[in-house]
Amino acid sequence: MVNHCANPECCKPLHYLREGRIFVFDVPDPLAQGRAGKIVRRMEHFWLCGDCCEAFTLEQNSEKNVHISPRPARHRHAPVAIVPTALAS
Repeated sequence: MVNHCANPECCKPLHYLREGRIFVFDVPDPLAQGRAGKIVRRMEHFWLCGDCCEAFTLEQNSEKNVHISPRPARHRHAPVAIVPTALAS
C-alpha cells in the first residue's frame, strides 16, 4: 500500500489522491518462488506528491528496478499574439 511520496528526500504522507501522481510498475517479487525457477512478478504502486511530480518522474530500468529521475524540461511555446485584421471598406 502506498502511504508516502516515493521521493526518499520528501516522504510526504499520502492523505488524498487529489494531488500528485500514481505510478504502477510490474516488479519482481523476491519473496515468491515460481514454478520451474520462474521469476514471480507483481504490480506495485508508487506515488509522487504534487511538488515532486513537477520536477521528477519514476522510471523502471531493464533490471526492473524503479528509480526517481529528473523530469525532462518542457518546451514552452511563446504566446501567440492575436492581431485584429483591418476591416476592408
